Amino acid sequence: MKNLTIREARQALAHLDDILETEGEVTITKRGKAVARVVQLGMKKPMPSHRDLRDRMMKMKKGSDKLLREDRDAR
Repeated sequence: MKNLTIREARQALAHLDDILETEGEVTITKRGKAVARVVQLGMKKPMPSHRDLRDRMMKMKKGSDKLLREDRDAR
């Protein structure tokens, strides 16, 4: 846990996420008394692989090019 004064918190606002990542919690103080507590909500989720998404998709009986051609011909 890290303690910051209001002035320090304003200066550190741009990289507050980095501080929270290392410290886990930040307490903001005013004249020595705690006025706020900032905690990290959750861990960043990794971006899923496109391969994993494609493997989970249902396979089509016809290719998308044929489906588009049929749709365009029907118009």
